[in-house]
Amino acid sequence: MTAGTVADVLSAVCLICGALLSLAAGIGLLRFPDLLSRMHAATKPQVLGLLLILTGTALRLRNTIDITTLVLIGVFQLVTAPVAAHMVGRAVYRSGQVDKELLVVDELAAAQNDSNARV
Repeated sequence: MTAGTVADVLSAVCLICGALLSLAAGIGLLRFPDLLSRMHAATKPQVLGLLLILTGTALRLRNTIDITTLVLIGVFQLVTAPVAAHMVGRAVYRSGQVDKELLVVDELAAAQNDSNARV
């Protein structure tokens, strides 16, 4: 087997795994009961799935300009997805639309009680 054949097989594996993770994220968005669970499904497997797809594409293209573009896409996704999920989660929590029964630990309530006690 040549190096090109090995790269093509690795590319196919990465693309299939990335597609399956993205599919799992989509199913999680539809099936999970509350917004916080959906937010987890929208960020964790989706970002990893996209990174695997980008890796598979980079292994297939093998061009410096294309790989640089794919790396930039991956970096921007890694930077923006967690921040966006955090902001959505905070906004939903502050608006009172979170079911407190589903939370294992409510760190924001403890922080809010501490800030109210200081005032």
